Amino acid sequence: MKPLLVEITDSAHLASLGSSGEVVGNVTPLAPEDLLHDAPDAHWLLLRGKTSLAARCSLWWKKTPPYPGHSLGLIGHYAASDENSGSQILRHACQQLGAKGCTMAVGPMDGNTWRRYRFITERGAEPAFFLEPDNLDDWPLHFTAEGFVAVATYTSALDSDLSSESSGTRARLSAIAERVFRMGITIRQASADHMDAELHRILAVSLRSFQDNFLYTPVGEPEFLAQYRKLLPFVRHEFVLLAARDSIPVGFLFGLPDALRIKRDERDDTLIIKTLAVAPECASAGLGTLLVGRIREIARGLGYTRCIHALMHESNRSRKISAKTVSTMRRYALFARQLFP
Repeated sequence: MKPLLVEITDSAHLASLGSSGEVVGNVTPLAPEDLLHDAPDAHWLLLRGKTSLAARCSLWWKKTPPYPGHSLGLIGHYAASDENSGSQILRHACQQLGAKGCTMAVGPMDGNTWRRYRFITERGAEPAFFLEPDNLDDWPLHFTAEGFVAVATYTSALDSDLSSESSGTRARLSAIAERVFRMGITIRQASADHMDAELHRILAVSLRSFQDNFLYTPVGEPEFLAQYRKLLPFVRHEFVLLAARDSIPVGFLFGLPDALRIKRDERDDTLIIKTLAVAPECASAGLGTLLVGRIREIARGLGYTRCIHALMHESNRSRKISAKTVSTMRRYALFARQLFP
């Protein structure tokens, strides 16, 4: 039976398909709330017959990140049951984006880099950690089979022994701490009783420190706060560090325990560094290195023995900071393909 491409017009349409029993199979439907929240410009399903969902994806072309020489279209919310189904829906996605004037397709990305994006390309031996995006191992191959190539690569790295710290490292951190102190910068743990106010400070640094990141777009305050408020039940305030100068936020480290490790009935011994950010005017002071050094010390004092540096772009400063003490545990990629009229 010939596959049927169906465009979902709104979350109610999607909910009716998912609840009617008509869409079942190896690929689960997108949650209607995700469609509503992420607001794609189009959402497509590939159906085999009337009862099997073979693939799905969303498209964005109206408000996409800038990219030199190109008008970007984004492909996200991707899932496919097999390579043939993936190829069909990706070809359709590229045709749709090209028809809307896009000259390059990028994916997987659910609208922007503040949301879910990139695929695991090298899984390694470590199990999944909390907040890590996951995918079937053949999904990256669906993209490359359709002419996509990696346009950016990322890693997660494991510091497997927080007790290990050389005298040279201690001396370097001491020198950085002295320099940061002379600059008038103070570092403190987040207040457990005022986490909402702390999130506003974190947002202020994020908007400044990430503005030169690859495919960056600003995030609205409501969306940012909603994302981080969801994490607060899992957060230990000791693992959130804030740096300020003259009461102005200039850096932060947002860490939290690996809740998936705990859920698997393993030891609560692993800290995840989710985000590390430093304001541009302080980037050369070593503040990021000092924040990582401080969090290792705090975690060690609380009985933690491991730390995951999560989802770092391979060219950014955070990866250079962590490279001295960690080893790569996972690799990821974001893919792109040029579109032609």
